[in-house]
Amino acid sequence: MRILVVSDTHGDFYSFDKAVKEQKSADVIIHCGDSNDEVDRIKSIYKDKAVFAVKGNCDFCSPLESVETITIEGKKIFITHGHLFNAKMTLYNLSCAAREEKADIVVFGHTHNALSEYDDGLYILNPGSLHGYNASYAYIDITENGIMTNIVKLK
Repeated sequence: MRILVVSDTHGDFYSFDKAVKEQKSADVIIHCGDSNDEVDRIKSIYKDKAVFAVKGNCDFCSPLESVETITIEGKKIFITHGHLFNAKMTLYNLSCAAREEKADIVVFGHTHNALSEYDDGLYILNPGSLHGYNASYAYIDITENGIMTNIVKLK
């Protein structure tokens, strides 16, 4: 199962749509916040994909939750934007929150800096910002052999 992870699109529907097309084998899309209205547009165009999203610090008046925990292929994924956990300064609060939920993977945004780490049973993934010159996204592959994360610079 491939999961496309994006964050911080900030109104850049073109880049979001391009990432979805680059990762057409992804059955699931996760947006880690600061999306404006791009998530709704993606849902309406790609009805065959499951789309999960949380609100970020720039998603004013959004009805989305700030934190979501989902299970895919038996793996628990903790989704947040990161601002509520002070992710620009430390990953400690974020990691603790994910571990409290017994998550296998935590995905977040907010910093605009891509990051893929593994820490004592927890995969920590930030796809970076999918907006601007250094736009990037990430994907997660969940297979019988385990979990693999990868950061991709938008072409």
